[in-house]
Amino acid sequence: MPAITTGKILDLLEHGFSVRATVRSLEKADALKSVFGVTYGDRLEFVVVNDFTAKGAFDEALKGINGVVHAATPVRPSSDDPEAFIGPAVQSVSDILSAASAPGSTIKRVVYVSSVSAVNDPARSPELPDVLTDKDWNETDVVTVREKGKAASPFAKYQASKTLAGRKAWEVYNEGKAEGTIGWDLVTLCPPWVFGPYLGEATPEGLNYSVGAWYRTVVQETLPLPPPLNVRWTDVRDFAEASRLALTKPEAGGERFLISAPGPSLWGRWVNVGRRVLGKAGEPRPESPEDGQKLAGLDSQKSQDLLGLKYHTVEETTAFILDDFKKRGWA
Repeated sequence: MPAITTGKILDLLEHGFSVRATVRSLEKADALKSVFGVTYGDRLEFVVVNDFTAKGAFDEALKGINGVVHAATPVRPSSDDPEAFIGPAVQSVSDILSAASAPGSTIKRVVYVSSVSAVNDPARSPELPDVLTDKDWNETDVVTVREKGKAASPFAKYQASKTLAGRKAWEVYNEGKAEGTIGWDLVTLCPPWVFGPYLGEATPEGLNYSVGAWYRTVVQETLPLPPPLNVRWTDVRDFAEASRLALTKPEAGGERFLISAPGPSLWGRWVNVGRRVLGKAGEPRPESPEDGQKLAGLDSQKSQDLLGLKYHTVEETTAFILDDFKKRGWA
């Protein structure tokens, strides 16, 4: 199962929480049971939601719980219709918040997992500071998709969906607070690429986009280092902890956080560290950006100050991932 999904569940269970997980099929539930069932079976239950975009899809799943972490966004990348990206993303957020606001709801905190895609504006002026904050929004891709429609790139459509879903979450929250109609508060988390091992069965070919890119770049060294050569990232353990703290810290309510290890790290550094861990030889890769290859950093200081996060280093995360990969025979 994906590192992000299992990482969040494991962290919550390890800290004594009871977890109700929504899955799209019984097969998905069985896969999670095989990972957590023996140790945590009495505190982990599943609700099958076949269609995350159906009206009222989460009504039953949210009954009798205190907090929600909403991360899944149903996307149909094979379609060139922008609504195939944007509609489901916005609708799923709306439905979650509607269920949280229903009469009799016991929910006190909703954590919406957004993305740095909703923060990083591709048309950002080079004259602006080279660090993005939680006040930044990616409006350019929204405009691009509105103007170009189906002709917009799939990447622009995806990023626009993240911006619009995030905006929708804050719109519902702010209106509900102003009108006194909701009993919960909202936290949003915006991570970049999340790196970490999978729990349960997995294959190199089945890794998600970010971990797959890490594997091909650091372990196989078959993926050309793309410009810009640096990457914004976070360790899956840090992201799981951030999700839990966002649920439980009173002072986190009403806040938007960037969850990112301080400072971008060049892919070359990851490769060099990976070689040292694996005992591989090779010409050292450059660890400093060249002109024109700089990537704006993410200001995650608020997550350190309010949530108390302490981020893992490149060396620690590399050792963590490769320890798992070696056990699987992948490295």
